[in-house]
Amino acid sequence: MSERTVVITGTGAVCAAGRDPATILDAVRSARSAIAPIQQWDTARWPTKMAGEIADFNARQLVDDRKLHKLIRRTDLLGLYAADRAIDASGFAAQRASLDAPAAAEYSDRTGVYVGSGGGNYESQYDYFPLLTAADEQLPAFGRELSSTVNPMWLLRTLPNNVLGHIGIRHGFKGANACITNHSIGGTLAVIEAMEALRTGEADRALAVGHDAPIEPQMLLYYHDVGLLAKDVLRPFDARRDGSLFGEGAAALALETEASAQQRGATILGEVLGGGSANDARGLLAIRDDGDALARAIEAALDDAGLRAADVGMIAAHGNGTPQSDASEAAAIRRVFGGGAPPTTAFKWAFGHLIAGAGIIEAVLALTSLRARVVPGIATYAVADPDCAGVPVRAEAQSPRSAVALVLCRGFAGTNAALLLRART
Repeated sequence: MSERTVVITGTGAVCAAGRDPATILDAVRSARSAIAPIQQWDTARWPTKMAGEIADFNARQLVDDRKLHKLIRRTDLLGLYAADRAIDASGFAAQRASLDAPAAAEYSDRTGVYVGSGGGNYESQYDYFPLLTAADEQLPAFGRELSSTVNPMWLLRTLPNNVLGHIGIRHGFKGANACITNHSIGGTLAVIEAMEALRTGEADRALAVGHDAPIEPQMLLYYHDVGLLAKDVLRPFDARRDGSLFGEGAAALALETEASAQQRGATILGEVLGGGSANDARGLLAIRDDGDALARAIEAALDDAGLRAADVGMIAAHGNGTPQSDASEAAAIRRVFGGGAPPTTAFKWAFGHLIAGAGIIEAVLALTSLRARVVPGIATYAVADPDCAGVPVRAEAQSPRSAVALVLCRGFAGTNAALLLRART
């Protein structure tokens, strides 16, 4: 192996189905969906009432620094929690603590952080609503009372790079870093950017994180108005599918060069083999029926990894349950794999669509699945759709045909990303 082979030495995840990858995968394998009626506000008169909401949400259990809670949002708490779990699992901080001062300083400088952040939530504007009502459309009145009514921490709470910044502050990681706000593929791109930083020598180790909390009134209403949300059940690739459903959560991967991992005797869970991204370039919501951009993203990832389509042992599909997306994703899979696609699954049915956190939590679950030698079934799948032919999805579990997983992710504005992972057991 090259010393610049990128390996995975820690993972973390949180969503409605659990607070660690093993628990989440157990829920998926047991056909337990965490999608349930929304509790954050009264949805009695709302057209869509279901989502993958984290039950009994407790900020202190996620991040124990109460002072920090004043400066960050729900989505940031989730991102920091997942990041902390991956750091703990990898032993990054423990390794640095064993070094002398100069070596520890260099270790911090050579540790990077890459984060995929939602950035598009409306909740950040809700602090203004009471004053807008009280001002009765009078701008001078609004301006006079603004500083005494709206929390002065508003700006800091709305920064899209809060998770990126606070990981560095909390853990002293000072290396290469980036915050990516690119709708659903942000978390996947964070992994790809971290991989490239390690390959090119910008860092020796890096944390990749994706997080989002899109379950809020305006987001729900607008997605429903453009016809993207299901009534109650998310059914990937099923002929009965009628849309997607939101979930909230985050995931993180601790990555490092193989040389770094071997030097400190770290347990290696797997490798990041390659990634690719491509755009449909059709419009904010429009996608091509033939799945061209997704197919090109897959082909780029395979080329980056030096693999053939036949080397892929399982696919973790985007599978968001919207009619056109699933059908065009199937078209892309047929184009790349012909009639030989490997066992395929999707995870959103169990905990919802995490938007910026979707691709990375599904990467963590794909790695966890490979290590368990299983391709979990899609419990809501029952009726085959001819438009999705060639994608071997099942309600029951299947076996991967190799230790390599292809993880697919798609977002608004025609964005598509593909990631290839290999498990080590």
